[in-house]
Amino acid sequence: MKILHTADWHLGHRLQDFSQTEEQQLFLQWLKQYIVEHKIDVLLIAGDVFDTGAPSNQSLQMYYDFLVNLKQTSCQSVIITGGNHDSPGTLNAPKQLLDALSIKVVGKATEQIENEVFEININNEKLIVAAVPYLRDQDIRRAVAGESFDELTERYKTALVYHYNKVAAYCNQINTSMAPVIAMGHLFAVGGQLSDSEQNIYVGNLGHIGADDFPDSFDYIALGHLHRPQSVGGHEHIRYSGSPYILSFSEIHYPKQLLEISIEDNSIQSIKNIDIPRFREMYSLTGTKQDCLDRFPDIVSNSYGLTPWVEIVLDENNSINTDDLRAEAEVNGFEILKITLKNFDRRLTGIEEQLKQSQSIKELKPDEVFKLKCEEQNINLDERPEILDAFSEILQQVKGQ
Repeated sequence: MKILHTADWHLGHRLQDFSQTEEQQLFLQWLKQYIVEHKIDVLLIAGDVFDTGAPSNQSLQMYYDFLVNLKQTSCQSVIITGGNHDSPGTLNAPKQLLDALSIKVVGKATEQIENEVFEININNEKLIVAAVPYLRDQDIRRAVAGESFDELTERYKTALVYHYNKVAAYCNQINTSMAPVIAMGHLFAVGGQLSDSEQNIYVGNLGHIGADDFPDSFDYIALGHLHRPQSVGGHEHIRYSGSPYILSFSEIHYPKQLLEISIEDNSIQSIKNIDIPRFREMYSLTGTKQDCLDRFPDIVSNSYGLTPWVEIVLDENNSINTDDLRAEAEVNGFEILKITLKNFDRRLTGIEEQLKQSQSIKELKPDEVFKLKCEEQNINLDERPEILDAFSEILQQVKGQ
Protein backbone atom coordinates (compact mmCIF):
# COMPACT_ATOMS: atom_id res chain seq x y z
CA MET A 1 0.00 0.00 0.00
CA LYS A 2 1.29 3.45 -0.93
CA ILE A 3 0.18 6.53 0.99
CA LEU A 4 0.76 10.23 0.27
CA HIS A 5 0.85 12.79 3.08
CA THR A 6 0.20 16.42 2.12
CA ALA A 7 -1.22 19.49 3.89
CA ASP A 8 -1.60 23.26 3.86
CA TRP A 9 -2.88 23.74 0.32
CA HIS A 10 -4.36 27.13 1.28
CA LEU A 11 -6.48 27.23 -1.87
CA GLY A 12 -7.40 30.85 -2.54
CA HIS A 13 -4.21 32.25 -0.97
CA ARG A 14 -2.94 35.55 -2.33
CA LEU A 15 0.66 36.73 -2.02
CA GLN A 16 0.87 40.50 -1.51
CA ASP A 17 -2.66 40.60 -2.96
CA PHE A 18 -1.60 38.71 -6.12
CA SER A 19 -3.69 35.61 -6.86
CA GLN A 20 -1.91 32.25 -6.69
CA THR A 21 -4.65 30.38 -8.51
CA GLU A 22 -2.32 29.45 -11.38
CA GLU A 23 0.20 27.60 -9.22
CA GLN A 24 -2.62 26.04 -7.17
CA GLN A 25 -4.15 24.57 -10.33
CA LEU A 26 -0.76 23.37 -11.55
CA PHE A 27 -0.09 21.67 -8.21
CA LEU A 28 -3.40 19.80 -8.29
CA GLN A 29 -2.72 18.66 -11.86
CA TRP A 30 0.78 17.53 -10.89
CA LEU A 31 -0.53 15.72 -7.78
CA LYS A 32 -3.10 13.77 -9.78
CA GLN A 33 -0.42 12.78 -12.30
CA TYR A 34 1.93 11.68 -9.52
CA ILE A 35 -0.83 9.51 -8.03
CA VAL A 36 -1.40 7.92 -11.45
CA GLU A 37 2.28 7.30 -12.27
CA HIS A 38 3.23 5.94 -8.84
CA LYS A 39 0.01 4.01 -8.21
CA ILE A 40 -0.80 5.72 -4.92
CA ASP A 41 -3.56 4.01 -2.91
CA VAL A 42 -4.32 6.50 -0.11
CA LEU A 43 -4.14 10.30 0.10
CA LEU A 44 -3.99 12.10 3.47
CA ILE A 45 -4.61 15.88 3.57
CA ALA A 46 -3.75 17.21 7.04
CA GLY A 47 -5.65 20.48 7.24
CA ASP A 48 -5.77 24.00 5.79
CA VAL A 49 -7.27 22.91 2.50
CA PHE A 50 -8.48 26.49 2.07
CA ASP A 51 -6.88 29.79 3.02
CA THR A 52 -10.04 31.23 4.57
CA GLY A 53 -13.17 29.92 6.26
CA ALA A 54 -15.26 31.32 3.37
CA PRO A 55 -13.46 30.10 0.23
CA SER A 56 -14.35 31.52 -3.17
CA ASN A 57 -16.36 29.54 -5.70
CA GLN A 58 -13.16 29.18 -7.74
CA SER A 59 -11.32 27.60 -4.80
CA LEU A 60 -14.23 25.26 -4.06
CA GLN A 61 -14.39 24.19 -7.70
CA MET A 62 -10.66 23.39 -7.77
CA TYR A 63 -11.09 21.28 -4.63
CA TYR A 64 -14.13 19.32 -5.79
CA ASP A 65 -12.85 18.86 -9.35
CA PHE A 66 -9.64 17.37 -7.97
CA LEU A 67 -11.48 14.97 -5.65
CA VAL A 68 -13.87 13.80 -8.37
CA ASN A 69 -10.99 13.28 -10.82
CA LEU A 70 -9.25 10.97 -8.33
CA LYS A 71 -11.84 8.32 -9.20
CA GLN A 72 -9.96 7.90 -12.49
CA THR A 73 -6.78 6.95 -10.60
CA SER A 74 -5.48 4.16 -8.38
CA CYS A 75 -6.29 6.17 -5.25
CA GLN A 76 -8.96 4.21 -3.40
CA SER A 77 -9.19 6.25 -0.21
CA VAL A 78 -8.84 9.94 0.70
CA ILE A 79 -8.91 11.29 4.26
CA ILE A 80 -9.18 15.05 4.83
CA THR A 81 -8.98 16.82 8.18
CA GLY A 82 -9.76 20.45 8.96
CA GLY A 83 -7.07 23.02 9.79
CA ASN A 84 -7.22 26.31 11.66
CA HIS A 85 -7.86 28.18 8.39
CA ASP A 86 -10.72 25.88 7.37
CA SER A 87 -14.37 26.28 8.24
CA PRO A 88 -15.56 22.96 9.74
CA GLY A 89 -19.01 23.58 8.26
CA THR A 90 -17.63 24.11 4.76
CA LEU A 91 -15.56 20.93 4.88
CA ASN A 92 -18.26 18.81 6.50
CA ALA A 93 -21.18 20.00 4.34
CA PRO A 94 -20.70 17.46 1.47
CA LYS A 95 -19.57 14.72 3.86
CA GLN A 96 -22.19 12.14 2.83
CA LEU A 97 -21.69 12.76 -0.88
CA LEU A 98 -17.91 12.47 -0.56
CA ASP A 99 -18.28 9.32 1.50
CA ALA A 100 -19.78 7.66 -1.58
CA LEU A 101 -16.46 8.40 -3.34
CA SER A 102 -14.45 6.83 -0.46
CA ILE A 103 -13.46 10.30 0.71
CA LYS A 104 -13.62 10.76 4.50
CA VAL A 105 -13.80 14.27 5.96
CA VAL A 106 -13.32 15.30 9.59
CA GLY A 107 -13.79 19.06 9.75
CA LYS A 108 -13.70 19.36 13.55
CA ALA A 109 -13.38 17.25 16.67
CA THR A 110 -16.27 14.80 16.95
CA GLU A 111 -18.35 13.86 19.97
CA GLN A 112 -17.70 10.16 19.37
CA ILE A 113 -13.98 9.42 19.03
CA GLU A 114 -14.67 6.46 16.72
CA ASN A 115 -15.85 8.95 14.09
CA GLU A 116 -12.23 10.12 13.72
CA VAL A 117 -10.86 6.62 13.07
CA PHE A 118 -10.93 4.80 9.73
CA GLU A 119 -9.89 1.28 8.75
CA ILE A 120 -8.54 0.85 5.22
CA ASN A 121 -8.00 -2.45 3.44
CA ILE A 122 -6.16 -2.35 0.11
CA ASN A 123 -4.03 -4.97 -1.69
CA ASN A 124 -4.28 -7.38 1.25
CA GLU A 125 -2.77 -4.72 3.51
CA LYS A 126 -4.62 -3.06 6.37
CA LEU A 127 -4.17 0.46 7.73
CA ILE A 128 -5.81 2.37 10.58
CA VAL A 129 -5.93 6.17 10.34
CA ALA A 130 -6.67 8.41 13.33
CA ALA A 131 -7.89 11.52 11.50
CA VAL A 132 -7.53 14.20 14.16
CA PRO A 133 -8.42 17.71 12.88
CA TYR A 134 -7.28 21.06 14.26
CA LEU A 135 -8.47 20.99 17.86
CA ARG A 136 -10.10 24.27 18.79
CA ASP A 137 -10.10 25.21 22.44
CA GLN A 138 -13.90 25.27 22.65
CA ASP A 139 -14.15 21.82 21.04
CA ILE A 140 -12.05 19.93 23.57
CA ARG A 141 -11.97 21.97 26.79
CA ARG A 142 -14.67 23.38 29.02
CA ALA A 143 -14.15 27.00 29.96
CA VAL A 144 -13.67 27.71 33.64
CA ALA A 145 -14.87 31.05 35.01
CA GLY A 146 -12.09 33.23 36.35
CA GLU A 147 -9.21 31.03 35.18
CA SER A 148 -5.87 32.69 34.58
CA PHE A 149 -4.02 32.60 31.27
CA ASP A 150 -1.53 30.07 32.67
CA GLU A 151 -4.38 27.84 33.81
CA LEU A 152 -6.05 28.10 30.39
CA THR A 153 -2.76 27.19 28.71
CA GLU A 154 -2.17 24.13 30.84
CA ARG A 155 -5.75 22.88 30.62
CA TYR A 156 -5.84 23.27 26.85
CA LYS A 157 -2.59 21.34 26.45
CA THR A 158 -3.88 18.64 28.79
CA ALA A 159 -7.10 18.37 26.76
CA LEU A 160 -5.08 18.22 23.53
CA VAL A 161 -2.88 15.37 24.77
CA TYR A 162 -5.93 13.59 26.24
CA HIS A 163 -7.67 13.69 22.85
CA TYR A 164 -4.71 12.02 21.14
CA ASN A 165 -4.44 9.43 23.90
CA LYS A 166 -8.15 8.71 23.63
CA VAL A 167 -8.03 8.22 19.86
CA ALA A 168 -4.91 6.06 20.22
CA ALA A 169 -6.65 3.86 22.78
CA TYR A 170 -9.57 3.32 20.40
CA CYS A 171 -7.17 2.44 17.56
CA ASN A 172 -5.48 -0.12 19.81
CA GLN A 173 -8.87 -1.55 20.76
CA ILE A 174 -9.91 -2.26 17.17
CA ASN A 175 -6.45 -3.17 15.87
CA THR A 176 -6.77 -6.93 16.23
CA SER A 177 -4.40 -7.63 13.34
CA MET A 178 -1.60 -5.33 14.55
CA ALA A 179 -1.89 -3.16 11.43
CA PRO A 180 0.13 0.07 11.12
CA VAL A 181 -1.57 3.10 12.68
CA ILE A 182 -1.19 6.59 11.20
CA ALA A 183 -2.35 9.67 13.10
CA MET A 184 -3.14 13.00 11.46
CA GLY A 185 -2.93 16.37 13.17
CA HIS A 186 -2.91 20.11 12.55
CA LEU A 187 -0.97 21.92 15.25
CA PHE A 188 2.38 23.39 16.26
CA ALA A 189 4.78 20.81 17.69
CA VAL A 190 7.62 22.23 19.77
CA GLY A 191 10.84 22.37 17.79
CA GLY A 192 9.19 23.01 14.44
CA GLN A 193 10.59 25.77 12.20
CA LEU A 194 8.28 28.57 11.12
CA SER A 195 8.13 30.70 7.99
CA ASP A 196 6.58 34.16 7.62
CA SER A 197 3.39 32.74 6.10
CA GLU A 198 2.24 30.84 9.19
CA GLN A 199 -0.14 32.37 11.63
CA ASN A 200 0.57 30.23 14.64
CA ILE A 201 -2.33 28.62 16.46
CA TYR A 202 -1.32 30.76 19.41
CA VAL A 203 1.77 32.92 19.61
CA GLY A 204 3.00 31.74 23.01
CA ASN A 205 2.95 28.21 24.40
CA LEU A 206 -0.80 27.60 24.28
CA GLY A 207 -1.43 24.34 22.45
CA HIS A 208 2.23 23.61 21.78
CA ILE A 209 3.04 19.97 22.42
CA GLY A 210 6.27 18.06 22.02
CA ALA A 211 7.06 14.89 20.11
CA ASP A 212 7.00 12.91 23.34
CA ASP A 213 3.41 13.98 24.02
CA PHE A 214 2.11 11.83 21.16
CA PRO A 215 1.19 8.23 22.02
CA ASP A 216 3.84 5.62 21.17
CA SER A 217 1.29 3.44 19.38
CA PHE A 218 1.27 5.69 16.30
CA ASP A 219 3.60 4.33 13.62
CA TYR A 220 3.51 7.60 11.67
CA ILE A 221 2.11 11.05 12.46
CA ALA A 222 1.09 13.15 9.44
CA LEU A 223 1.08 16.79 10.52
CA GLY A 224 -0.07 20.02 8.95
CA HIS A 225 0.25 23.70 9.95
CA LEU A 226 3.96 24.44 9.44
CA HIS A 227 4.85 25.26 5.84
CA ARG A 228 8.45 23.99 5.89
CA PRO A 229 8.78 20.20 5.38
CA GLN A 230 10.44 18.75 8.50
CA SER A 231 10.50 16.07 11.14
CA VAL A 232 9.74 16.91 14.78
CA GLY A 233 12.27 16.55 17.57
CA GLY A 234 14.47 14.20 15.60
CA HIS A 235 11.63 11.68 15.20
CA GLU A 236 11.49 10.67 11.54
CA HIS A 237 7.98 9.24 11.90
CA ILE A 238 6.54 12.58 13.05
CA ARG A 239 6.51 14.76 9.95
CA TYR A 240 5.21 18.00 8.51
CA SER A 241 4.76 17.75 4.75
CA GLY A 242 4.78 21.54 4.45
CA SER A 243 2.81 23.60 1.95
CA PRO A 244 3.03 22.47 -1.71
CA TYR A 245 3.94 25.89 -3.12
CA ILE A 246 5.49 29.12 -1.85
CA LEU A 247 3.21 31.17 0.40
CA SER A 248 5.75 33.84 1.38
CA PHE A 249 9.15 35.00 0.17
CA SER A 250 10.68 33.49 3.32
CA GLU A 251 9.99 30.05 1.80
CA ILE A 252 11.98 30.38 -1.43
CA HIS A 253 15.20 28.82 -0.13
CA TYR A 254 13.94 25.32 0.67
CA PRO A 255 12.12 22.69 -1.42
CA LYS A 256 8.40 22.02 -1.33
CA GLN A 257 7.57 18.40 -0.66
CA LEU A 258 5.03 15.76 0.14
CA LEU A 259 5.72 12.40 1.77
CA GLU A 260 5.21 8.91 0.42
CA ILE A 261 4.78 6.11 2.97
CA SER A 262 4.98 2.48 1.85
CA ILE A 263 3.35 -0.34 3.82
CA GLU A 264 4.20 -3.99 3.28
CA ASP A 265 3.84 -7.10 5.46
CA ASN A 266 1.85 -5.17 8.05
CA SER A 267 4.50 -2.53 8.73
CA ILE A 268 5.83 0.76 7.37
CA GLN A 269 8.75 -0.07 5.07
CA SER A 270 9.79 3.42 3.95
CA ILE A 271 9.08 7.16 4.27
CA LYS A 272 10.25 9.16 1.25
CA ASN A 273 10.44 12.91 0.64
CA ILE A 274 8.99 13.77 -2.77
CA ASP A 275 10.04 17.13 -4.20
CA ILE A 276 7.24 19.17 -5.76
CA PRO A 277 8.13 21.25 -8.85
CA ARG A 278 8.39 25.01 -8.39
CA PHE A 279 5.50 26.18 -10.52
CA ARG A 280 6.41 29.88 -10.31
CA GLU A 281 9.91 31.26 -9.92
CA MET A 282 10.30 33.72 -7.05
CA TYR A 283 13.31 35.84 -6.19
CA SER A 284 14.40 37.95 -3.24
CA LEU A 285 16.97 40.66 -4.07
CA THR A 286 18.91 42.60 -1.45
CA GLY A 287 21.34 45.46 -2.02
CA THR A 288 21.49 48.96 -3.40
CA LYS A 289 19.15 50.04 -6.15
CA GLN A 290 21.89 49.57 -8.75
CA ASP A 291 22.82 46.14 -7.33
CA CYS A 292 19.25 45.00 -7.86
CA LEU A 293 19.01 46.49 -11.35
CA ASP A 294 22.18 44.63 -12.33
CA ARG A 295 20.56 41.32 -11.36
CA PHE A 296 17.33 41.89 -13.32
CA PRO A 297 18.55 40.02 -16.45
CA ASP A 298 19.02 36.87 -14.31
CA ILE A 299 15.33 36.76 -13.36
CA VAL A 300 13.71 34.23 -15.64
CA SER A 301 10.66 31.97 -15.69
CA ASN A 302 10.70 28.17 -15.94
CA SER A 303 9.01 25.52 -18.07
CA TYR A 304 5.62 26.33 -16.53
CA GLY A 305 5.77 29.83 -18.00
CA LEU A 306 4.31 31.78 -15.08
CA THR A 307 5.50 35.37 -14.59
CA PRO A 308 8.31 35.45 -11.98
CA TRP A 309 7.59 37.34 -8.77
CA VAL A 310 10.23 39.39 -6.97
CA GLU A 311 10.75 40.91 -3.54
CA ILE A 312 13.34 43.67 -3.23
CA VAL A 313 15.02 44.78 0.02
CA LEU A 314 16.91 48.01 -0.68
CA ASP A 315 19.96 48.99 1.31
CA GLU A 316 19.11 52.67 0.89
CA ASN A 317 17.70 55.58 2.85
CA ASN A 318 14.02 56.45 3.16
CA SER A 319 13.84 58.91 0.28
CA ILE A 320 14.74 56.70 -2.69
CA ASN A 321 12.42 56.64 -5.72
CA THR A 322 11.48 53.11 -6.79
CA ASP A 323 9.35 53.88 -9.87
CA ASP A 324 12.16 53.05 -12.29
CA LEU A 325 12.63 49.64 -10.62
CA ARG A 326 9.05 48.71 -11.45
CA ALA A 327 9.36 50.10 -14.97
CA GLU A 328 12.53 48.07 -15.61
CA ALA A 329 10.87 44.96 -14.17
CA GLU A 330 8.05 45.30 -16.71
CA VAL A 331 10.62 45.45 -19.53
CA ASN A 332 12.29 42.28 -18.22
CA GLY A 333 9.01 40.37 -17.95
CA PHE A 334 8.60 39.94 -14.21
CA GLU A 335 6.52 41.47 -11.42
CA ILE A 336 7.82 43.19 -8.28
CA LEU A 337 5.42 42.32 -5.49
CA LYS A 338 7.15 44.09 -2.64
CA ILE A 339 9.85 46.71 -2.07
CA THR A 340 11.12 47.44 1.43
CA LEU A 341 13.94 49.59 2.79
CA LYS A 342 16.51 47.70 4.84
CA ASN A 343 17.64 50.86 6.65
CA PHE A 344 14.13 52.12 7.39
CA ASP A 345 14.25 52.76 11.14
CA ARG A 346 10.89 51.70 12.56
CA ARG A 347 11.89 52.88 16.02
CA LEU A 348 11.74 56.51 14.92
CA THR A 349 8.26 56.42 13.48
CA GLY A 350 4.80 55.68 14.78
CA ILE A 351 2.20 53.49 13.11
CA GLU A 352 0.59 56.34 11.16
CA GLU A 353 3.95 57.43 9.69
CA GLN A 354 4.86 53.85 8.77
CA LEU A 355 1.61 53.46 6.88
CA LYS A 356 2.52 56.57 4.89
CA GLN A 357 5.97 55.13 4.11
CA SER A 358 4.66 51.68 3.10
CA GLN A 359 3.97 50.78 -0.52
CA SER A 360 0.65 49.37 0.65
CA ILE A 361 -1.12 48.84 3.95
CA LYS A 362 -1.12 45.13 3.04
CA GLU A 363 2.63 45.12 3.74
CA LEU A 364 1.80 45.40 7.43
CA LYS A 365 0.24 42.27 8.91
CA PRO A 366 -2.35 42.52 11.72
CA ASP A 367 0.13 41.31 14.33
CA GLU A 368 2.68 43.90 13.15
CA VAL A 369 0.13 46.69 13.54
CA PHE A 370 -0.76 45.40 17.00
CA LYS A 371 2.91 45.26 18.05
CA LEU A 372 3.49 48.81 16.79
CA LYS A 373 0.48 50.06 18.72
CA CYS A 374 1.76 48.35 21.87
CA GLU A 375 5.10 50.10 21.39
CA GLU A 376 3.30 53.45 21.19
CA GLN A 377 1.45 52.61 24.40
CA ASN A 378 4.71 51.54 26.10
CA ILE A 379 3.51 47.96 26.54
CA ASN A 380 6.43 45.52 26.68
CA LEU A 381 5.25 42.34 24.97
CA ASP A 382 8.43 40.49 25.96
CA GLU A 383 7.42 40.92 29.59
CA ARG A 384 3.72 40.31 28.94
CA PRO A 385 3.48 37.65 26.18
CA GLU A 386 -0.04 36.76 27.28
CA ILE A 387 -1.29 39.98 25.63
CA LEU A 388 0.05 38.83 22.26
CA ASP A 389 -1.46 35.38 22.83
CA ALA A 390 -4.85 36.91 23.55
CA PHE A 391 -4.66 39.09 20.42
CA SER A 392 -3.75 36.08 18.27
CA GLU A 393 -6.68 34.07 19.61
CA ILE A 394 -9.11 36.96 18.97
CA LEU A 395 -7.70 37.42 15.45
CA GLN A 396 -8.30 33.75 14.65
CA GLN A 397 -11.89 33.96 15.93
CA VAL A 398 -12.61 37.14 13.95
CA LYS A 399 -11.37 35.45 10.79
CA GLY A 400 -13.66 32.50 11.48
CA GLN A 401 -10.71 30.13 11.85
